[in-house]
Amino acid sequence: MGPVTGEETRTVRLRLDLAYDGGRFAGWARQPDLRTVQGELEAGLSTVLRSAPRGDPRPRVTVAGRTDAGVHARGQVAHVDVVAGALTAVRGRSDRDDVDALLTRLAGVLPDDLVVRAVHRAPDGFDARFSALRRRYAYRVCDDPATRDPLRRGWVLWHRRPLDVAAMDAAAGTLVGRHDFAAYCKPRPDATTIRTLEAFGWSRPDAGPDAGLVVAHVQADAFCHSMVRALVGASLAVGEGRRPVTWPREILDGRVRHGGATVVPAHGLTLEEVTYPSDDELAGRAEQTRARRSAADLSGPPLAPGCCG
Repeated sequence: MGPVTGEETRTVRLRLDLAYDGGRFAGWARQPDLRTVQGELEAGLSTVLRSAPRGDPRPRVTVAGRTDAGVHARGQVAHVDVVAGALTAVRGRSDRDDVDALLTRLAGVLPDDLVVRAVHRAPDGFDARFSALRRRYAYRVCDDPATRDPLRRGWVLWHRRPLDVAAMDAAAGTLVGRHDFAAYCKPRPDATTIRTLEAFGWSRPDAGPDAGLVVAHVQADAFCHSMVRALVGASLAVGEGRRPVTWPREILDGRVRHGGATVVPAHGLTLEEVTYPSDDELAGRAEQTRARRSAADLSGPPLAPGCCG
C-alpha cells in the first residue's frame, strides 16, 4: 500500500436526500440510549465508510430541519463531510461512481424505516441547514369513518368530529406573514419565535392518495418547536365550530402560549420538501442566515433556523 496522499485525506461534502417513518424514532437529533434518525444514519455511514477501522472521525450529519419524535419525512435533506479516500474505497473494484456505490451500500445497512433516496456531491457553499430557503410540511387528518383506513393510521390523525374545511382555511390565511409566533411555540431559552409563515391552508382533496382527508400545507423559512402542530390544533378548534375563524389570529396577536391551541399528535405531520436557491447563491444564503441569527429583527430577538413541528 502506498503512502496516504493529501488528496485521499481531504474531505468531500455530500448532500443526502432522505425519507423516514418517524413512528419508531425519538426524533431526528442524536440522543444517548435512544433510537434517532441521526443516530441510525451516522451509524450506517460509519459502517459503510469503515470510519473506525480507517481511524477516520465518525461521520456527523447536518440536517435541514430537526424533526420531533414521531414526525415523518419524505423530503428531508442533510449534508455530511467524508474523507475522500474512504468514499473512493466504498466502490471497491467496481467501476461505479463513488456516490452511487455509497447509496447502494447504505441501502444494505440502514433500517427499513429510513431511506437515503439520493446522494450527490454538494455544490460549493452548500449547507443543508443554513442554505435552505424554506421548509414545507403537510398534516393529514381523517374525519369521516367511511374513509378511515387502518393502514394509514401511522401517518393520518383520526378526528372524531366532522370538520369545516372552509372555516379552517379562512382562519389559517390570517396567520400568513412575518410574525412573532410565541403563542404557537414551546419556549426555549434565548430562542426567537419570529418566523415568516409563507403559506398555510387547508383542503379536502377529491383525488389522489389524500382523497377524502383534511390536509394542511404549511410552509415557512423555518419553524420553532412544536409550531406546526400548535397551528393545526388551533385550526381543528375552528373546524369543529368550538372557536370562530378570528380566534387563531387573536391568539397570535396575544403572543402568549394559549392552552386552547392544542399541540396535536406528531404522527400526522410529514416534512414534504426543503427548497434551496440556485447553486451560485448557496453560500450567500448560508452567510445571510447565519448573520440573521445575531441581528435584531422586528421587536428585537435574533432569527434562527428552527425545527420542525
